[in-house]
Amino acid sequence: MNVSSAREMNDSLAAITQRQPQRTCGCVGIFFQLFDRNRRFAKKLFPKKLLSLEGDCLPVVLDALNEIAFHPKFLASRVEKERRAILSELQMMNTIEYRVDCQLLQHLHSENKLSKRFPIGLEEQIKKWDADKIRKFHERWYFPANATLYIVGDIDNIPQTIYHIEDVFGQTEMDNESNSAPSPSAFGAMASFLVPKLTVGLSSSSTHDRSSLSLDQSKALWKERHAVRPPVQHNWSLPGHNNDAKTPQIFQHELLQNFSINVFCKIPVNKVRTYGDLRNVLMKRIFLSALHFRINTRYKSSNPPFTSVELDHSDSGREGCTVTTLTVTAEPKSWQNAIKVAVQEVRRLKEFGVTNGELARYTDALLKDSEQLAAMIDNVSSVDNLDFVMESDALGHTVLDQSQGHESLLSVAGTITLEEVNATGAEVLEYISDFGKPSAPLPAAIVVCVPTRVHVEGGGEDEFKISPEEITTAIKSGLKEPIEPEPELEVPTELITSDQLEELRLKRCPSFVPVEMNSNITKSYDNETGIVQRRLSNGIPINYKITKNEANCGVMRLIVGGGRAAESSDEKGSVIVDVELFCVNHLINCSLESTEEFICMEFRFTLRDNAMRAAFQLLHMVLEHSVWSDDAFDRAKQLYMSYYRSIPKSLERSTAHKLMLAMLNGDERFVEPTPHSLQNLTLESVRAAVMDQFVTDNMEGSLGVTGKVAAM
Repeated sequence: MNVSSAREMNDSLAAITQRQPQRTCGCVGIFFQLFDRNRRFAKKLFPKKLLSLEGDCLPVVLDALNEIAFHPKFLASRVEKERRAILSELQMMNTIEYRVDCQLLQHLHSENKLSKRFPIGLEEQIKKWDADKIRKFHERWYFPANATLYIVGDIDNIPQTIYHIEDVFGQTEMDNESNSAPSPSAFGAMASFLVPKLTVGLSSSSTHDRSSLSLDQSKALWKERHAVRPPVQHNWSLPGHNNDAKTPQIFQHELLQNFSINVFCKIPVNKVRTYGDLRNVLMKRIFLSALHFRINTRYKSSNPPFTSVELDHSDSGREGCTVTTLTVTAEPKSWQNAIKVAVQEVRRLKEFGVTNGELARYTDALLKDSEQLAAMIDNVSSVDNLDFVMESDALGHTVLDQSQGHESLLSVAGTITLEEVNATGAEVLEYISDFGKPSAPLPAAIVVCVPTRVHVEGGGEDEFKISPEEITTAIKSGLKEPIEPEPELEVPTELITSDQLEELRLKRCPSFVPVEMNSNITKSYDNETGIVQRRLSNGIPINYKITKNEANCGVMRLIVGGGRAAESSDEKGSVIVDVELFCVNHLINCSLESTEEFICMEFRFTLRDNAMRAAFQLLHMVLEHSVWSDDAFDRAKQLYMSYYRSIPKSLERSTAHKLMLAMLNGDERFVEPTPHSLQNLTLESVRAAVMDQFVTDNMEGSLGVTGKVAAM
């Protein structure tokens, strides 16, 4: 049987097995991991989530899981039903985004079998599989010694849990073997026995003696975990490791709208097991955190040639390697300049490193983030914890919970130096900054995704042409551009000084007034929701609630009535084209959104180091001292024009757009503004359309925090 992927069969197999009726049980997550031919797509999860805490339902769920994983019923009717469901899912997933992901995977792992193993599988193979083939595949891979059982949740009685596991799974292999006579393996020689990670799942010491076999006999019948699998060989992006440079690969499709390039690097996974390993991880994170901020600050006051530049460095347990990816997206007409700017900034960071200010700033930010995660340890779902444990286990990392991880990070953060950070980070960027040099590590792949035709100013479309030689030339040209060290920036600790705040307080005399007219109540508390309502003297209603959902976190949202529905006929699109807000300090995440009815401004922050005060200061600056930039205005218009032109390339978006136009008789306030409407806008008209809605009797503020809010 020619099967291109174990994962392909696994996905079908999980669906084709006879399903169990849903049962309401306890709050625990139970998962099986099946080991198959390689680490890419090597896990088949059989999740069982228990929904309530009444009674001990663990044995029931374990029994259901055991039957699904090791005793499936391959009924012909079920096989055909699930085959149709999988083929339908394949059609739904066959989007342009899925095709791009397949192209990236195919070229990143072109030297091994991972390039042919996609999440759903091949349609022609799915159509050919019958129950007999699926059953044989199940017999080869789905047995206890080839699986690891994970149980994550609020478990009080560990010995009782182990007892239930032994009781359910202890005789599984013997039951399977007793139903069929042993026969020589049809899949090649097996190597020495490898002990599973959870040995209790294979114990024969069950209190219910369901077999008369002796212990020695049962051991002889047990299948061993597959110790020999077809190896996955990677061509590492290391100096001197691979001398065969890959030509940039081009994926061109009519449904693509923008230009994008992905430059990949593959290296072996560095297992994080010691404080020294953790120290290296921290230094890399500090170093790479600077690139995104630098690019945004350097080009925010101009009209940059790119839409986005991202650099990702992460481990992949499924792919068995560490992948570094530089991703650049841009308008097709600006693709060469976009590449040049991206590689130039990478080279600047590699050659000159981070500054002392950046080192202190990003170290503090990472520690704050780690502290926040540790504070939320009781709010992390079992599924998220399970994913973390499984990924760390696959990569060989030492598993630490959020509190242990934060304590370990604190212990190493004070030992790092600027020189070590820059030296460690420079190694990550060598495959880009030294591109073309004999001593440089070769990229694992360079993949460019572009449209077949592009919009031409003045109307119409033209064929988009690009060649691998042009891509290589653009990269080398950008690396030859002159670079200068990053200047040291002074980051303000506050946006409004204490003197300025006192002056404003004396001038405006803010206070709380009665919540409703003809009432003396200045604070209204709703017993059912726990929401407190107040009203400022300027007329802005305030709602706040103290919760226990997220430790030491808060979110503030300002709602302004009107939104796009308030646009006039000659200012179509004026409200949706707003100025991008960017905030880095105090771990504040700020967003501004315009809908049909509202303009919504949201700030997420921590409750340490006066971050809530900083969020209020930022809100004050936006309302009182907003900056409207011509460059940012032009950039926003171009983005919306590009988005509008991409609508016909998506079946869902195109259908929805035409339906809305037909329902609303062409009213553009409730659909995407046309390029013609966007071209007619001016910065002043946009500013007026937005700020005219920002009046006190048209705004409402809401605040949700954990902890005490003394000021209220």
